[in-house]
Order: sequence, then structure tokens, then C-alpha cells
Amino acid sequence: MTAHRILSWSPSALVFDCDGTLMDTERHWQEARNATFRAFSLTPPAGFADRAKGMHYTECGPLMAEETGKPDLVEDLTDTLLDTFGTLVDQDPATMPGAAALVRLAARHLPLAVASNCPREVVESCLDRAGLLGFFGHVVVAEGDVRPKPEPDVYRVAARLCAVPPGEALAVEDSLTGMESARRAGLRVLGVGASPSGPAAGKADLWVASLADGELLSWARTRIGE
Repeated sequence: MTAHRILSWSPSALVFDCDGTLMDTERHWQEARNATFRAFSLTPPAGFADRAKGMHYTECGPLMAEETGKPDLVEDLTDTLLDTFGTLVDQDPATMPGAAALVRLAARHLPLAVASNCPREVVESCLDRAGLLGFFGHVVVAEGDVRPKPEPDVYRVAARLCAVPPGEALAVEDSLTGMESARRAGLRVLGVGASPSGPAAGKADLWVASLADGELLSWARTRIGE
């Protein structure tokens, strides 16, 4: 564990993942995947939720088709997945515990960005509905030449837009896919959620159960803005 790389350090920028980190939307993706499987009378393969977590929807649709033996349904599954997710988010936008407080605190002192695998309109709509969009100077998504996580592009671009070297920025992530992306881009990584066992635990420098963690908030109050 390398917690000292976070707790004894003052970052120059924070870059947040959106789904499952800022916004309580990972459950919406899971329900959207399940609803999409049901819409086409397909059974979700065992362990699919874990494999799909943090995956870009344009990769998830093809994976759904591949693992159910329905290659002809790639486009239909992908479109239905995104449409269903958008409907669920519109019905129930909610932030993750501690996310809003940390964003508001950090935004007083540091440039903030979002780095997400979701479509831009989904990210911006979610954050706007939650009253958080205005705190972020940049929203970086996988579009154009910017490849989705686990490629490092979204985090690399976010650090550049924040005008800081990657090593001076902190990525805040809940998925191993996103942590790999941030690590490959050169950022330090705060993992949100239960720390996994084995080598995967090393994908984050520090793990916290949630962004409402007392030690994390104490660190933020004393180290952010130094």
C-alpha cells in the first residue's frame, strides 16, 4: 500500500471519474444492461457485470453480443443500452456519498476535470442535474482521437487541460479499468470502494470506502490549496 503518496502530498489538480465516483450511476448501467438483455430475451452470462464495469458502452454492446452468441445484434444492443441508461439517469440523478462536498472544497483551490467513458451529453447532463457541472473546468470523454479507458488518453488530456504535469494530478476512480487508465497516464490514483485482494489493490495508491471517508476529508482540508 502506498497511502503516503496521497496523504503526505498536495496535488495541483483533481480529475474525477463520473460513473460510480461522482454520480451514483453504476447501478443505472447495471440495470440498463439487465434490461437490454431482457429486451432481446437474452440471459446475462455469469460474471458479466464485473467484466462490464467501467467499460465504454460502445465496447459493452459488442461484448453483450459476443458472449450471448448474437453477433447480428451488436448495433441494436448498443443503442438500447445507451437509451435505457439515459432514461434511468433522467429519472434518478444522485451523487455518491461525499462527492459533492469534496468537489466543492477542492474547486476553491484547484483546477478540476472529469475523465469519463460515458458520452459527453450524458456526463454533462448528470453533473448539471446534480448541481456540480459548474465546478469543473473541463469534461474529457472518449471521442474523436481520445480513446476510452483503460487507454490513458482521457486522463492525459485532462491533466493537460488543467495545465499540470500528470504526476501532479490526482485521479479519483472507482473502477479498475479507470485506475489502469489513470496510472498509465502518470497520475496518482485514489481508489473509491472496497480494496480488492491481490495485485489489483496496487492499481490505487490509496483506497477509501467512499468520498465521505473522514481521513480523506481531513487530508483534503489540510493539503488541498497548500
